[in-house]
Amino acid sequence: MRIAIAGGHGQIALLATRLLADQGHEVWGIVRNTAHSPDLEAAGGHALVLDLEATTPEVLAGELQSRAVDAVVFAAGAGPGSSAERKLTVDRDGAVLLADAAPLAGVRRYVLVSAMAADAFDPSSDDVFQIYLRAKSEADAAVRARDLDWTIVRPGGLTDAEGTGHVTVAESTGRGSIPRADVAAIVAELLASGTAVHRQFEVISGTTPIAEALGGLTG
Repeated sequence: MRIAIAGGHGQIALLATRLLADQGHEVWGIVRNTAHSPDLEAAGGHALVLDLEATTPEVLAGELQSRAVDAVVFAAGAGPGSSAERKLTVDRDGAVLLADAAPLAGVRRYVLVSAMAADAFDPSSDDVFQIYLRAKSEADAAVRARDLDWTIVRPGGLTDAEGTGHVTVAESTGRGSIPRADVAAIVAELLASGTAVHRQFEVISGTTPIAEALGGLTG
């Protein structure tokens, strides 16, 4: 399988790239900085250099099509300390851009890494975190509305702890945390198995093996 990951230099993306590459898949990390290429290559992937804030669905689709991409992942984010405006232009608009580009390139499979409790944002607040949640919620809604084989993953608080391979998955799990390594493993499993199409779920650390937890989700 050929996979493109938006936000390819992020921690979850790099971990997923290594897992997927080790399974024999070809991974293209979409990044805007050419200096990130060596890190992608070290993880077993390749760099697709393109600024998602300064392109069109047609241009992105051309890049995906030229690489014969079979599936896409949105794991991009403006990052800590970024402005409210960039929460919208990256976390929301970037996800929508990829959702618009995918069908133009003949790609149906779309995995979106979102955030726990995204729909609980305060629409009257100008707090950056509330706008971040709004961006994630609106991105999720836009992807759900597309004719794609989408899956939306809403992890709890992200940690750098070693992955356990065991999780709790539910429409609403309650508050909790999860290692980035386990989120990356979930992304890899979703792509490899093709499971959980048209499902949106929260996930935190738990006691169920990842493949079993995802296999329990039905479309």
